[in-house]
Amino acid sequence: MKALVWTVLFTVMAGSFVYGQTPSAAELLRRVDDNEIYTTIEYEGDMIIEYQNKRFVKTMNFWGRGNSDSFVEFINPGDRGTKYLKKGGRLYVYSPDTEEVMLISGHMLKESMMGSDMSYEDTIENETLSARYDPAIGGSADWIMNGASRDCWILDLTAKKRTESYPKQKLWIDKETGDCLHYELFALSGAKLKEYNLVRVEVFGGRRFPVEIEIRDLLRKNSKTTLVMRNVILDRPIPDSVFSQRNLER
Repeated sequence: MKALVWTVLFTVMAGSFVYGQTPSAAELLRRVDDNEIYTTIEYEGDMIIEYQNKRFVKTMNFWGRGNSDSFVEFINPGDRGTKYLKKGGRLYVYSPDTEEVMLISGHMLKESMMGSDMSYEDTIENETLSARYDPAIGGSADWIMNGASRDCWILDLTAKKRTESYPKQKLWIDKETGDCLHYELFALSGAKLKEYNLVRVEVFGGRRFPVEIEIRDLLRKNSKTTLVMRNVILDRPIPDSVFSQRNLER
């Protein structure tokens, strides 16, 4: 949805609602946005990529501040030392093979990130969904999560600008918990491009937070990426030096 790809995944929580009451479409979307308002986040995680009957596990450490600053370092043997920095709406990558920093821009933004179901383009949007989309409630529907049927509001989003990568989105928001259990991203033609599924939530200080999510790029055959987060820490100060070019090159 926005920010670095990892922050994209943080947005699948919509906050809690009063069960039985129907909020407005704007309120539903505002609560999705409100979940992104954290000071900082840190976690260890795995990005599990399943593609054409092959499986790859990429392990990383992640630091994020608001929606603008993110730093990721991969530590699994095959990718050890690969780092990403998102700063000021720009995304940089450091490769230990070349020992160089490269700005990812232009046509490169549409490429797969680390062979996953997410593109670099998915990682750099900073603005809230409310600023970018007009919402409308599309009714109610059940969604099956981990074998259980959940009653959801459907929220349809239409982009305010033609420059959006995904002109339309559709969200399934659990009426009881406020969790966004599923969302879909569409092209202007109406073709569905990607879908995200919430797998598991943990509670941190009374706050429900997604710690396992599945992503599918529907233009890739037999492909799925699962992000699993561990040791999540919210709202602990992170030094400015973490989100610096020097740290990227270190």
